[in-house]
Amino acid sequence: MVRDGYFYALGLGAVAVVIWMLTHSLVLLALPLLAAVFFLWFFRDPHRTIPTGPGQIVSPADGLVTDVEWIETPNGSRQRLSIFLNVFNVHVNRSPVAGVVKLVEFRRGAFLNAMKAESVLNNEQTLIVIDAGGYEVGFKQIAGLLARRIVCNLKAGDRVERGERMGLIKFGSRTDVLLPAEAHVKVKVGTKVKGGSSVLAEIEESANHPAAATAAVVA
Repeated sequence: MVRDGYFYALGLGAVAVVIWMLTHSLVLLALPLLAAVFFLWFFRDPHRTIPTGPGQIVSPADGLVTDVEWIETPNGSRQRLSIFLNVFNVHVNRSPVAGVVKLVEFRRGAFLNAMKAESVLNNEQTLIVIDAGGYEVGFKQIAGLLARRIVCNLKAGDRVERGERMGLIKFGSRTDVLLPAEAHVKVKVGTKVKGGSSVLAEIEESANHPAAATAAVVA
């Protein structure tokens, strides 16, 4: 459970007590209590079994793959995977690879529907780039129509493990993953993925890609 869930639930529990003291109405009492249960459920943080294969890149979020496309960046061609999170998905984000955080860049912006293509450029977002040893994987936490807060617990220089918890986006959002051109994508549009456990792509690791396989864990 993410601690935010407890804060929301306790606050709504206090509201329920006040309502009961003032009105003794079971109908009015049910409203904050149901909302408290929803927040406890929404901020759930289930355990995940992290894949152990060499060169595997896992999903940073739960949700639905809505886009798989090639894009051009200042550093060359990349493959971009977009994952849409609705309000019913787990919203804890995880690192797609093990490595050293090279960049964490937060940018303020709009709160357009995260399903729209323009949200990638215009919405509030955080870009994280991880040096996995011989290749880099970037991913964005993108705010949506309802998501008004992005939480990222990483900073440049941090060492992260594949599938490690690194933040969350509240109440619906989008996560984009930028893969190296040589990565072999294992999902397609319409695939449902789980953060930390679903393999999005694999990249052949050799002398030029020395990142070691992550040890088997349940996190």
